[in-house]
Amino acid sequence: MTDDRFALFEKVLDKRTNYITVAVEEIYQSHNASAILRSCDCFGIQSVHVIEETNKFKPNPDVDMGASKWLNINQYNKKNALEETIKDLKRKNYRVIATTPHTNDTTLENLDLSKGPVALLFGTEMRGLTPEAIEMADEHLKIPMYGFTESFNISVSVAIILHHLRLKLEQSNIDWKLTNDEKDEILLGWMKKSIKKSDMVIERLTNQLNK
Repeated sequence: MTDDRFALFEKVLDKRTNYITVAVEEIYQSHNASAILRSCDCFGIQSVHVIEETNKFKPNPDVDMGASKWLNINQYNKKNALEETIKDLKRKNYRVIATTPHTNDTTLENLDLSKGPVALLFGTEMRGLTPEAIEMADEHLKIPMYGFTESFNISVSVAIILHHLRLKLEQSNIDWKLTNDEKDEILLGWMKKSIKKSDMVIERLTNQLNK
């Protein structure tokens, strides 16, 4: 582990957040799965929740550019994966916000981040979120549209929303940064991924300390 790489890890961690998290339901195209992860990494979103009741979430490493390596990806692939995901997010005090094109939803500009952490829920490429996901959500969010098409591509929607909300966070007084414990845990994981045979190194050092 070089000094420069360690300094880069600390710099990136200082901008990471779990105040906003992303949950995706049944994404099946590898290009979109990869682009979503890449956007999360680029905008400093540390945790992603993947719902896989029917479709397998398969990122393409050539597209995500290694983004998945630096994220906490939580996979839910049991029969009631959607329900378990939303329950888990609410236990962690997230407001679950379904992204839909409905006319009575809150617009992106009007979403109030000061009310608490948000979990943004995105649906499949073709049909969007399932009716069950929309009903279980606490709030609903839409991107204003000015053309004939109803919605953006899923990965584009993720990027637009994260860009906008990231700016809102930076300009707010919200305590959105990771805790010191979260930083330590993530930093250790990143270091282990960056050092060859890290488990053997840790075992050797542990044995030396215990002598």
